[in-house]
Amino acid sequence: MKKIFSIGLLFCIASFCLGAYYYSINDVAWAMNTGNAGKLAKYFDGRVDITLQQKTNSYSRSQAEMVLKDFFEGNGVKSFKVLHKGSHNGSEFCIGNLQTKNGVYRTTIFMKARTEQQVLQEIRFE
Repeated sequence: MKKIFSIGLLFCIASFCLGAYYYSINDVAWAMNTGNAGKLAKYFDGRVDITLQQKTNSYSRSQAEMVLKDFFEGNGVKSFKVLHKGSHNGSEFCIGNLQTKNGVYRTTIFMKARTEQQVLQEIRFE
């Protein structure tokens, strides 16, 4: 009986662990490459700092999605290439080039570890 209980408990724990997906900077880079603000927004924290044209503002998740949607549509995203990425104490960052029809934007993305998820907190386009 203990053996059956142990196997059942192990199965439940494994199912729980596999069910929780932890977002990473690679997921965000893929979303950036598509130029789809909706896909990118699913990684946002409750508030997101966005820097455009040397001006930084803090936005709610829905506001940030609209700001990026306007930016992506106005610039016509072609691709996103990661140049460098790293992590420290559970937080991740990446620096890359966002290729658009209007030029190249050096892009920096910062993600922070929350208790149950990695979330995007800041994105800069320079």
